[in-house]
Amino acid sequence: MTRPAEPAAQPVLSSPHPPHLYPPYTSSVKRAPHELLLPVPDALRDHGGPVFGPSVLRPDDFDTTRNARVNGEPLGERITVRGRLLDSAGRPIRGALIETWQANAAGRYVHQHDRHDAPLDPNFTGTARLLTDDRGEYELVSIRPGAYPWGNHPNAWRPAHIHFSVFGTDFTQRVVSQMYFPGDPLLAHDPIYQGIPDEKGRARLISAFDLTLTQPGWALGYRFDIVLGGSAATPFEDPDHDD
Repeated sequence: MTRPAEPAAQPVLSSPHPPHLYPPYTSSVKRAPHELLLPVPDALRDHGGPVFGPSVLRPDDFDTTRNARVNGEPLGERITVRGRLLDSAGRPIRGALIETWQANAAGRYVHQHDRHDAPLDPNFTGTARLLTDDRGEYELVSIRPGAYPWGNHPNAWRPAHIHFSVFGTDFTQRVVSQMYFPGDPLLAHDPIYQGIPDEKGRARLISAFDLTLTQPGWALGYRFDIVLGGSAATPFEDPDHDD
């Protein structure tokens, strides 16, 4: 009697997203849930949120070099960041609201809990809001943020990064990620970046320098696409982790 073949082992799919608990990132030890996660009730998941449109934005909301200007230009290296927001099948997501926030060129946030002794910039808040167009594209004009100390471990410095928050059309639809810059030596020492288990996933958080996006004599250009799901998904984080 021929013995039936055993079923082939199913491959274990690794997630590109960082775990809730990653001990080298010391804040995650306190923030990580200690009980099993519960599914969101249908009543909340089906609750429609606001429909975003051009009327919710000011003309200069996408440009941090202008949207907080008081009496001069903000200090630092000007940059333009462009990219596409795509779904898991690579299709453009139109009319999505993206918010960004970041430190200034000296590595300091406009936030009451930021105790870094670097100077604040009176013409810069580091926040922007923008909508994707019909091709799923967005554009951010800003200042390249500086690195800053953050106390996670001895001599800990966070690499230069920009936070991206993408909103959907429902109450529960929001994802948060970070964009880094190519060639930053601090990436090798950063537990938030290194906490992403998939090497390819980590690479998707690094923007690409793009000479075609530079504005001659004014700003350097970078490209950063955001993919929501699928094998090429951009790693996302717990929205409460805002370092």
